[in-house]
Amino acid sequence: MSATLSGLSRRGQVPVFQATRVLAAANALEAAGRDIVHLEVGQPAGGAPQVAVAAAQAALGTHPLGYTESLGVPDLRRGIAALYGRRYGLDLDPGRVIVTTGSSAAFLLAFLALFDAGARVGVVEPGYPAYRNMLGALDLVPVALPVDGATGFNPMPQHLAAAGKLDGLLVASPANPTGAMLDGAALGSLVDATRARGIRLISDEIYHGISYGKPAVTALSLDPEAVVVSGFSKYFGMTGWRIGWMIVPAALVPTVDRLAQNFFISAPSLSQIAACAALEAEEELDARVAIYARNRALLAEALPRLGFRDVLVPDGAFYLYSGLPAGETDSEAFCARLLDERGIALTPGTDFDPVRGRGTVRFSFAGAHVRIVEAVRRLEGAPL
Repeated sequence: MSATLSGLSRRGQVPVFQATRVLAAANALEAAGRDIVHLEVGQPAGGAPQVAVAAAQAALGTHPLGYTESLGVPDLRRGIAALYGRRYGLDLDPGRVIVTTGSSAAFLLAFLALFDAGARVGVVEPGYPAYRNMLGALDLVPVALPVDGATGFNPMPQHLAAAGKLDGLLVASPANPTGAMLDGAALGSLVDATRARGIRLISDEIYHGISYGKPAVTALSLDPEAVVVSGFSKYFGMTGWRIGWMIVPAALVPTVDRLAQNFFISAPSLSQIAACAALEAEEELDARVAIYARNRALLAEALPRLGFRDVLVPDGAFYLYSGLPAGETDSEAFCARLLDERGIALTPGTDFDPVRGRGTVRFSFAGAHVRIVEAVRRLEGAPL
């Protein structure tokens, strides 16, 4: 008689990632012949820069594409360090740069390296849902820090005080879904507060390079002990290549290296080759940011006119976070109806804030300008 299988792991029972759920539904409609305007995911139009694609194509016929060092190929680590010199004027030791399988892997490595089970980590709401979902799956405790317009949707020291004991704080600037950015003074006050309370700071800087009017500030310029996570998905347009990086204090490198060896062996070698080339494509990529700025301006003008309330015009990234039109109270039902009736895919606010998100929605304007124009045209139809 065979033994009865045990139940599923509690750690695996994480909430659905709404943006990918909507993407799957939208893709199914496209497969059935519908034309869908994708505003649900942060998918930059254009894909990888031309030099990155060319480098990958050349490598396919000449490079063995085997395992690399777990920390990443030296050329890419040096290239990322040089990027911090160009962007922020920092003299960064390439030995502190760790190449990862997307920024998601960097978060996993950071959480495992810094915290034991039961540790409490502050996360902003509204915020990127994978933060709290990944923390929960690792038996860590995500502690919601609710933010609103009073602080520009940014966390402040008073949020830390209200949260009680924290072992870590995860901040994002520019943030998803609000596009809010911390200036040097605000980020500095958070750094001071975390140091005073013995809180480890993790800074998600994946949207650096995409800002409007002022550049983003890296936590490394204020706190050399911060763990910084970034990657090639957003500014560099390389989402499917799954290539990211993290900057850690020198003392933490051996720990992260051991974890990376056992969890991933290495990031994909072809993606690392392409990423080395992408670091030289800033002129092409800055031209894309100019398109995002046009998309941002179009939606910022159109959405209030079309009945959307409390529209947040972002300082960075490529999202607009908005209240639903009057009379709408369920963002998931609203997004489902919009997809079905108008062929527009949006992400419900419940992805980013399980409570207040019932009344909000996120627009991604990372697509081509012509598709944002089409989205506005469809929204201008009869009321839903």
